Amino acid sequence: MSFLQSLKSRWKLKSLAQVVWVLIAFACTGFTVMFLKTPIVNWIGGSEGNDALLTIVYYIFILPIYNIILLIYGFVFGQFAFFWDFEKKMWYRMTRQKHKIKSE
Repeated sequence: MSFLQSLKSRWKLKSLAQVVWVLIAFACTGFTVMFLKTPIVNWIGGSEGNDALLTIVYYIFILPIYNIILLIYGFVFGQFAFFWDFEKKMWYRMTRQKHKIKSE
């Protein structure tokens, strides 16, 4: 079984094209967040101060931004339903509401 086939079955997608679109959406989201890092860090406090604290605050700010951007790219690439379910599962896992996750 190829890597793409295993992702297709794990994510319960219908075709390999869907897998490719999902991977492209993840890649575009990652690149967008990478380009947003400098403006966000400068807005938070620049390069001054404690690097560990700056990193923690950056991750707190970037998590909701990443999720919104992921949904936008999911919509653009026609995979919004997949990413909406992905976001709901991630939210339930973060808040420990596992009983609301559909059976996998």
